Amino acid sequence: MTHSIQNVRTGIILGLSLAVASVMLTAQVSQAADKKGPEISRGIAKEMAAAQKALQASQWQEALKQLDAAEAKGSLTPFDKKTIYDFRGFADIKLNKLKDAEAAYEVAMATGQYTPDETAKTTRMLFQLSAGNQQYPKALEFGKQMADSGTAKPDDLGVISQIYYLQKDCKNAGVWADKAAAASRKAGEAPKENWYLFKLQCASDAGDTGAMDAAAVDLIRLNNKTTYWNTFLRIERQDERDDHNLLMIYRAMYDLNAMDKGSDYMEMAQLLGDAALPGEAYAVLDKGMAGPLNDPKEKERATRLQASLKTRADADKKGQAQFDAEATKNPAGELDVKLGEVYFGSGDYASAITAINRGIGKGGIKHPDEAYIYLGRAQVAQKNTAEAKKAFAGLKSVPNVNPRVLKIWELYAEKLGS
Repeated sequence: MTHSIQNVRTGIILGLSLAVASVMLTAQVSQAADKKGPEISRGIAKEMAAAQKALQASQWQEALKQLDAAEAKGSLTPFDKKTIYDFRGFADIKLNKLKDAEAAYEVAMATGQYTPDETAKTTRMLFQLSAGNQQYPKALEFGKQMADSGTAKPDDLGVISQIYYLQKDCKNAGVWADKAAAASRKAGEAPKENWYLFKLQCASDAGDTGAMDAAAVDLIRLNNKTTYWNTFLRIERQDERDDHNLLMIYRAMYDLNAMDKGSDYMEMAQLLGDAALPGEAYAVLDKGMAGPLNDPKEKERATRLQASLKTRADADKKGQAQFDAEATKNPAGELDVKLGEVYFGSGDYASAITAINRGIGKGGIKHPDEAYIYLGRAQVAQKNTAEAKKAFAGLKSVPNVNPRVLKIWELYAEKLGS
């Protein structure tokens, strides 16, 4: 199961905020008004002043020419060297010479002349440059320095996760993805989709369905995309052998538009037919034939099944008034719930809500989990989100409810209206 992961191979997110990350204009030349900090040597003051002026005028090549001239004079102090290479790194970035910029900032950092604030900013710059230049061991070194010092931002932690993913180190990719997500939430921001995608793809590559399931749930909570519902529900469905519970999963897949194979519609329709719900089964096939059920052989089989279902559905509709009368008189609620399911299948959601609520009130229901799910689905169809959530919450009260079914519909309720 492969998922699209943006920026994975060649596009490590640089996010170079040059005005913030570069510290070149904090250096002092001998003519600067502030004499409290280190000063450029007098021997190169002229060249450095000219280089600074060129940088401020966006004349990058001229700046590099003046820096070469300053360095050629020799007898440089550590502060001279730091300033020359700091200026050079900035100009190289502007010229899109990112490998040269990385080398320049490394030389500047090695002089030990940066202030603590400048060191933090230049470390981030080197982290971004080395990541963008695909020098991943260096990038991880700088990234961990930032994390250890508390200066790493959520996006920095996310890039670390991405680097580990590219190195096929899924364990660390997951660890740093979780750190990035936690940092984002702490900052009041939404985590990035890619961070969870690294975990999902790693789990898929390893055949770890439990980890895939967890990552898909995280992605659903993040953006509620159909593709992640499809992944999650297929994982949940693959080990389910009980037809009753399997149909519960298919109902979620259907309502979430997460069914993308003709066989899904066929199996769901057959299960509904076996459950004496031909009207709903007919509607499922109708939707399937407008979409994935377009293979000629599949469509022929579906057409035959639909014809038989229509006969049964029409008979159910004709007998609804009598069924309603019998259910109303019965002291147990089983018939009311079944009646409500029939109403749902025919698209009469208001009558379905009335019948199922009546049945739940009476009690004596064989499958109360079905009652709450159909009640919730009918409320969703009526666009009554609050009542739908209340209905789905009733699943918790069902004795021995299937944990898989409960998990699916609780997540469905959680994302209603989002």
